[in-house]
Amino acid sequence: MIEVLFFARLREQLGTAKERLQAGSEATDVGAVIKLLQRRGGVWEEAFGDGQTVIMAVNQEVASASTPVKDGDEVAFFPPVTGG
Repeated sequence: MIEVLFFARLREQLGTAKERLQAGSEATDVGAVIKLLQRRGGVWEEAFGDGQTVIMAVNQEVASASTPVKDGDEVAFFPPVTGG
């Protein structure tokens, strides 16, 4: 299983802070995890759809869509942070 975490605006928009997804043929990298989430439609598609910027991390290291994921990994998504 892959533990998927959602932070800040994403947590509020999706109504959940975390969930678990089955690792395997459909979830081989971060991009595939995003596609699985988008397929749910509604707020999931809005949160991860075209034009939306999210920062991704695998096991607490910044990742890209092509970063591989495997059973036992933690994948986190959070919006960009701005400061002043």
